[in-house]
Amino acid sequence: MSTRNPPGVDQDTPVFVISVAAQLAGLHTQTLRSYDRMGLVSPGRSPGGGRRYSARDIALLQEVQRLSQDHGVNLAGIKRIIELENQVDALRSRLAEVAAELEQARAELARAQAAAEQAAAAVHASYRRDLVPVRHGTETSLVIWRPRR
Repeated sequence: MSTRNPPGVDQDTPVFVISVAAQLAGLHTQTLRSYDRMGLVSPGRSPGGGRRYSARDIALLQEVQRLSQDHGVNLAGIKRIIELENQVDALRSRLAEVAAELEQARAELARAQAAAEQAAAAVHASYRRDLVPVRHGTETSLVIWRPRR
């Protein structure tokens, strides 16, 4: 069952009370409490301490039910699967950050290389051509040439 969020509420905003979340997930409220105690799903809390479930929590509850009923995975296994999926998500996020940082570093390096090439070209253009290579057989010498005035 798909849930629709009210305007201005995202998938992670805890808005559903336990009875509504249980109905949306197709589970009993005691099952939700049990999953919370086990750490399978960690709903938000209202100022009074009541559980508030987000759309993401409800999707997770449905996934727990599917893994348990359709695939026979025990709750400890489901908890480990959830932990590993969260770890993969965190690693993907970090990888995206590193890729963006790498792209910025490459752009900065390209700018620095272009500036260095321009500076080298300016230095070369400023040479007065006072140094002249002179070849003597197989050896090359460098001499200073000064034109006569």
